[in-house]
Amino acid sequence: MNSISVPMSDGADSIQVLTSLSEELPQLTPELRKAASYVLENPNDVGVSSIREIADAADVKPNTFVRLARSIGFDGYEGFRSPFREEIRKGVVNFPDRARWLQSIGRSGKLGGLYRNMVSAAITNIEETFAGIDERQLMMAAKTIWKSRQTLTLGVGVNSSNAQNFSYLASTGMKHFHAIPRSGSTPIDDLAWADKRDVLIAITCKPYRSEVVEAVRVAKEQGVKVIGISDSAASPIIVEADHGFVVSADTPQFFPSSVSTIALLETLLSFVIAVATPNVVSRVEEFHDRRHQLGIYEEEC
Repeated sequence: MNSISVPMSDGADSIQVLTSLSEELPQLTPELRKAASYVLENPNDVGVSSIREIADAADVKPNTFVRLARSIGFDGYEGFRSPFREEIRKGVVNFPDRARWLQSIGRSGKLGGLYRNMVSAAITNIEETFAGIDERQLMMAAKTIWKSRQTLTLGVGVNSSNAQNFSYLASTGMKHFHAIPRSGSTPIDDLAWADKRDVLIAITCKPYRSEVVEAVRVAKEQGVKVIGISDSAASPIIVEADHGFVVSADTPQFFPSSVSTIALLETLLSFVIAVATPNVVSRVEEFHDRRHQLGIYEEEC
């Protein structure tokens, strides 16, 4: 049924277990497939459930899970459950959608493989990005932003929309956020009157955009605090930054991925709100209440 020649329990992690289950899924008997599908859709249940509990949830007999564990190289259910329990002990959280991705591995055709690779890259990028950042870094950057007179967010090309979105969301509760370059302007023009009271959030990944690198250089000359977001610690905007954040942007396609950049910006904004004064929350509520009043949102029936 499978090509595993040694017990998978020797050093296997939960992702390897799920991958093996997904690959074996088409060859399993209906009852085993039912149990495997439950695990793929509910991987977090494995580490916290007894064999009877998970069998009841999957609507199969407990012995089905013993046979399922053995079908992919484990001696029994305890060995099968061990990698999931270890992740819980370490505080590791599985993405719910990862199970759905794993199920797609067995799909035939090139697009099925592309789907798998794209989702895998997105998940890995987020995990690697946040593994290299701690809350102290984010808190320091957030405090710098909150204390600033104005925060200018610079992104061009693919990062233009990321900068625009960050500034738009921030502006629902705060007034000092602006995305640059403004229409008809250049980043250097928009930095003309910026000084030590201001912050520049600059975003660029390989190949680095020259206008972003130049804007960071000018900002530093003028005393502006710089928060750099790039894909390498050796990036010119990270080297010059007061607060630098390295994001993973690998992808199977030609264009660099923005998934981790967006996730980082959303997290950074949440930290800014956390260190801000309480009236920011009230302003966000007032902003959205006004939108409802003006009929901008479709009201639910």
